[in-house]
Order: sequence, then C-alpha cells, then structure tokens
Amino acid sequence: MAKEKILLVEDEAGIRGLIQVYLENRNFTVITAANGDEALETVHSEQPDIILLDIEMPGMDGFEVCQQIRETLDVPILFISGRRDVTDKLKCFELGGDDYITKPFDFAEMEARIRANLRRYDKKMKKAANTNVLKYGNLEIHLDNYKCFVRGKEASLSTKEMQLLILLAKRPNQVWSAEQLYDHVWGFESVGDVQTIKVHISNLRRKLEIDSTNPQYIQTVRGFGYTFIA
Repeated sequence: MAKEKILLVEDEAGIRGLIQVYLENRNFTVITAANGDEALETVHSEQPDIILLDIEMPGMDGFEVCQQIRETLDVPILFISGRRDVTDKLKCFELGGDDYITKPFDFAEMEARIRANLRRYDKKMKKAANTNVLKYGNLEIHLDNYKCFVRGKEASLSTKEMQLLILLAKRPNQVWSAEQLYDHVWGFESVGDVQTIKVHISNLRRKLEIDSTNPQYIQTVRGFGYTFIA
C-alpha cells in the first residue's frame, strides 16, 4: 500500500524537522516547504494527500496560501499556529481549512487529527465517485464516461439510447409518456416521430434485459408510457 503523502509548510527549520521525523516514523511520506511560494510550487508537482500549513511565515502567510490552493485542490488542509484567537480559527475555516492545531501541540494528537481528516476525505471521495454510477441489480450506468455494464460486461449503446436510459434511470418509478421522452432526449424542435421512442426502448430491452419480452427494468405502463423499475 502506498504511503499517504503530507506536504508540511513550516518556516522554522527546527519545528519542521521534528514534525517530519515523527511523521515519517509513523509511515507517512513527508514533503516540506519553508514558505508560501515553495508550498504553491510543490503542491501541484507532488499532489499531496493532506497539507499541514503554518500561518505565520515570511512573505505570503498561510491564509493566502490556503486561498490559492483551494482554487485548484480539495485535499484536507490543517493549519498549525501559535495563534489562539478565535478570529484566526474562524478565518481558517472560512478560507477552506479543515482543522486548526495550536502550538505547542502533542505529536500524537497531531497524528490523530491527520488520520481523522484523511478518513473523512476518503469517505467524501468515495461518496462523490458513487454518485456518478447508477446501480440497479446487474445494471450499472456510469454517468462520467457514458458507459453501461450488464452483469459486468459493457453494453454497446448509441448516444440516444444512453441518454434515454439515463433519463429513465435517474428517476426510477416515474411514468413517462412517449412524447415526454422524445422531447427530453431529442428536443422540442426536433423533427421526428414518437415511434422513435418505441424503437429505442426495444433496442434497450434487447441489450439490457435477460428476456426482452419480459423486461425487468424498462416496463410499459399501458395507456400511459414507460417507467424504469429500480
């Protein structure tokens, strides 16, 4: 398993060295920066999993560094500072910081906070990834790359078939008329016939269902239209 990578931004060499040694002994990879400019150069080349960021540094302070990092990166940022004023802590969170550790601090507490923030971030990323995949039984619809899998094998769908499937699957159990489906997928100004919907529904059933004559997912609601059964 790859070690989690920490970017440590601290201008005091002694403190920086102590933190680095401790964290490396705890099985982290540690990259260091002595000021804000170094931090901004390093953060994009190294892609750290988490950032420990001092506030008081020469030149660019930690608040400005955090603000610039947040424009492109969403990893956890933990401020480390000797400041105890509540306004500093509030500013930290307003700028996108995730935690605030006051100097002097216990190394074990620092490690616990690092691991807690990494766990939260990992859960956040997994949740975000899962929202891009619709799963219904043996059917998986990947919204980010427009792919569909049935029982683990990719189904070859046309663009319109995929658009129609996503529309139905995003709103399971909603009944759509053929006219509504046509308007949503082809557009109000398109020249065509709702018979197109019947053809595409038939194609989807053939490609997705075990028995297209007895569909599990896309079912006909007599007199109304179609619905996707979750």
